[in-house]
Amino acid sequence: MRESKFQSLIIKKMEAEGWYVIKLITTNRNGIPDLLCVKGNDVKFIEVKAKNGKLRPLQDYRINELKSYGIKVEVAFAND
Repeated sequence: MRESKFQSLIIKKMEAEGWYVIKLITTNRNGIPDLLCVKGNDVKFIEVKAKNGKLRPLQDYRINELKSYGIKVEVAFAND
């Protein structure tokens, strides 16, 4: 499954569960995860990858940076 299709499925699933989902395209910080999800006071980021996708070093750095602030971050791999 293509990463874009998998990302669309994640967005639909999260929204069906009551999350407000923002797809981040361009930010002031490169390497930020693809999706910002908010539900009440709960906030998390999701990085979406194709089945054989790999995190780039900068993405890994940003994920760890966000986690250091106590922000939840998930990496979702397509599994087709």
